[in-house]
Order: sequence, then structure tokens, then C-alpha cells
Amino acid sequence: MITGEFERVSLPLADAFTISRGTQETAENVVVRLTDEGGMTGHGAAAPSPHYGETADTVEAVLPALLEEAQSVGDPHALDRIERRMRDRVRGNPAARAAVSIALHDLAAKRLGVPLYRLWGLDADDCPPTSFTIGLDTTERVREKTETAVEAGYSVLKIKLGTDRDAELLDAVREAAPDATLRVDANEAWSPREAVEKSRLLSEHGVEFVEQPVPAENSEGARFVYERSAVPVALDESVVTLADVPRVADSCDVVNLKLMKCGGLREARRMIHTARAHGLEVMLGCMVETNASIAAACHLAPLLDYADLDGALLLDENGDTYDGLDLSDGEIRLPDDRSGTGAEPV
Repeated sequence: MITGEFERVSLPLADAFTISRGTQETAENVVVRLTDEGGMTGHGAAAPSPHYGETADTVEAVLPALLEEAQSVGDPHALDRIERRMRDRVRGNPAARAAVSIALHDLAAKRLGVPLYRLWGLDADDCPPTSFTIGLDTTERVREKTETAVEAGYSVLKIKLGTDRDAELLDAVREAAPDATLRVDANEAWSPREAVEKSRLLSEHGVEFVEQPVPAENSEGARFVYERSAVPVALDESVVTLADVPRVADSCDVVNLKLMKCGGLREARRMIHTARAHGLEVMLGCMVETNASIAAACHLAPLLDYADLDGALLLDENGDTYDGLDLSDGEIRLPDDRSGTGAEPV
């Protein structure tokens, strides 16, 4: 038997977070709790994005139906059955389904007394570091944020671009972090020809790859950039569901998957293996999220080439309602002494 409940939380950010599409100062998440007959509780959370048609309101609207499916099955280990029934019951709404998926996996692993990665048989010593994101801001603030990140020990920085000051911002970051691995995310801001031109600038600054340089709907433009770019190309907004992976395989080097886009941990694993079958590298990203969901994503790290799981690191120091894994310097350290995902309420 399983009982479920959910709660909406508003999480303040340490700094206003700006990308080419806009700015946010708080993150609206919805926390899910699933409890078995013995009183053991699994925790998960949804971090919906309006860009993909979800809000905290829509998550709250569909969660009763999703929890009803989990409760009707009643067995947290029947993960495939529950997630299939959730997909059949509620089309779309991937962040809401991801919240229940995470809570189920947390509960199932806790009932077996193992960390989630051990339930999957993964190697905890084979995790890439997570990048730390530097959002758009004034050039001086970008420089300051970069210096702070470097002082905190982050060796991989993800820089948001998509302005008429891109060259200036990139110069400031590289000057402040001469030894850091840099990645750039344009969040669909450039035209194909502009992206190719800017890729040369990125190459001069030693950027590892550029993420989503053109709008997601411009598949021909993505291919144009991929064939001419001076740096490798990653696609994020273009890759939402499993079916998108083979569709973009001839247009990028890396796919950026997110639990909140695909609908859960089992689907994320399917997408990872599909990407591998198509010769693609894999990054797992996130929204601005509570540790209740970020911790679960971290358990997939041994399957990844790159990680961008800093969503909870962007929150105010006392802003999260959950403790999670220690990512304070970008290293993903999967616990061997905590069962489930490792996330617990504060």
C-alpha cells in the first residue's frame, strides 16, 4: 500500500537567474511524498518550466490523478507498471510525472536499504563533475560570479550567452577563470549563420561545446550549425522525448536530457541508452530545482559524459526545503551510507 501527498514550495534564488529568454528570482517546485504501510517515505519533486507548457498550477492539477495510479498499484517496486499507467492517464506533464517517478525510486531503494545507484548496479566512482552556471548579467557581475565560482572550487563553468555583449562576457569569464573548462549555452538565441560565426569566437576561448545555439523548431538550422561549427554542438530544447534522440542524431554531438522534460528516471535511462546507440554523447541537465529532485538525477551520473546538475546550488543558502548530496565544489559524490536518493527534508 502507498499513500501520497504533495506540497507547493517557492524557493528563493541566491541571485536573479537570467538567460536569453528571461529572468527568474524564485523557483516554483512541487514536492511529492509517497509513504508505504511501514511508514517509510520516498521524496521527489517537480520543477516545471512554462517553456515546455508546465507550471506549478498544472502540476498541482494533475498530481492527484498520477498519485491515484501509484496508490492503485500499491507496490513501489512495480516501477514500470506505475510509470506506464501514469503516461496513459496523463499525457504530457513530464515534470509532474517525474516527481512521482523520483519519489517511487527513492522509496523502492530505501525499502531495499541501498542507494539508488546500487539498485541500478552503477559505479559511484565514475561520475563526471557538474558544471556551475553563470547567468546573464552586467559584465562586471558576470566577472564577479565567475571569480566566486572558481574560488568555491568549480572547475567546469556553463556560461549563458545570447546578447549583443557575448564577446565581452566571454572575455570577462575567461580572464576570471583562465584554467576552467567552459561551456556556452545560447538558449536558442542565435540564427544559424550567427551561431557558426560565434563558434569561432568560442573556439578561440577554448570552449568545450556550445549548447542549443538555434531555436529548437529550426532542425535544418541545427544541422547547418553542426556541419560548420568550430566547436562541438549540444542540443537541449530540441531534445524533449525519446523520439527526439534519433531525430537529432545527425545534427549534434551531445544531447542534454532532463528529468523534467522526459518524465522520469526510467525514461531518462532509455534516452541515455538510445543516445549511445546513435553515437551521441550525453549530458544530464536540470531546471532550478530542490535537492529532492537533483539528488535523484545525480544517481544517473555514472552513465553520463557531462553533468549540469547545479539547480539546487543556485538557490539561496537557506532557500531549499531539502538536504541533498554534497556538490559544493562540483564533484558528484554518491553516498554509500544513505539509502534511496539521499535527499531528506530539512
